[in-house]
Amino acid sequence: MSDPVPVAAPAPAEQPLVEVRGLVKSFPIRGGLLRRTVAEVRAVDGVDLTIRRGETLGLVGESGCGKTTVGRLILRLIDPTAGSIRFDGEEISGITGSALRPWRRRMQIIFQDPYASLDPRSPIGESIGEGLRIHGIGDPREREERVLRMMDRVGLRADQARRYPHEFSGGQRQRIGIARALVLEPDLVVCDEPVSALDVSIQAQVLNLLRELQRELGLTLLFIAHNMGVVEHISDRVAVMYLGRVAEIADRETTYRDPRHPYTQALMSAIPVPDPERRPRRILLAGDVPSPVDPPSGCSFHPRCWMRPRLGNPERCATERPELVAATALQSVACHFPDAGPAERDALLAGMAADLPVRPA
Repeated sequence: MSDPVPVAAPAPAEQPLVEVRGLVKSFPIRGGLLRRTVAEVRAVDGVDLTIRRGETLGLVGESGCGKTTVGRLILRLIDPTAGSIRFDGEEISGITGSALRPWRRRMQIIFQDPYASLDPRSPIGESIGEGLRIHGIGDPREREERVLRMMDRVGLRADQARRYPHEFSGGQRQRIGIARALVLEPDLVVCDEPVSALDVSIQAQVLNLLRELQRELGLTLLFIAHNMGVVEHISDRVAVMYLGRVAEIADRETTYRDPRHPYTQALMSAIPVPDPERRPRRILLAGDVPSPVDPPSGCSFHPRCWMRPRLGNPERCATERPELVAATALQSVACHFPDAGPAERDALLAGMAADLPVRPA
């Protein structure tokens, strides 16, 4: 007997599929003979996000910023330390054990390493259909037919169902991972850097496949990546994370045309421009990313912020943590001085050339 799929009450069209408020995840650091907690890693430190039904939200940032942890928290693969996670209008942050099973059918993940996520001892047809078996969907024949249909949709042949993961290329393995995630017909799919381990030509094929399947199946995607070019290609909106918090969130065009947070502006300046006549100025951030064990006070970006010495009251950045607030109608920024758009930024760069680590591309 399969578990009943939870069905939320009818909701207004504007209600987001996923709504996250004040999400926190801390991992303890233990030491000594008694293995007591001596410190904690604040992997996620108060994240607010919404994911609208049918959209692709790109979640970007440096390695270690907490973006993968956010995805796993939303899927309830790990338990949050604090905060709220609402899925289709229902609070799921406190649900545990077998009560989570019906929700898991509606939320799936595509992993970064397709080979590590597949059982090397199982034919790929069994791996793809495992979720159907766990949730008690159909009889064996119906499950097999459903697996073969999904394999065909992602570009795999029916005769490959009895082969093992080591017999496939990296791109084919990622197609297997996509088929396994989509065979349950979920509402939300978390894509955890699904193309970072693939060649550039294969990346384009997988991205185009995801977009095509999203249109056909009405999927909602949380696309986690560190490659800004990939995110621009596939996302409707983009959220930029830094040290466990969202620094900026906006629609795709606004993010790439008019970034407001100094960290986002530095990321955008590093994107190569395929035009030999243009020589954009690149912002080189000083120092390293602070440790999440001992994050800076105030704005977590202030020790590396290239705009701080020239804008407003710099002491405020070191003592007061900025909240994520609307800077424009389509853009929210966690910065005390979010009004420095392209013109102000270029003027600052022109006047700071002598002492700011900025160089031509």
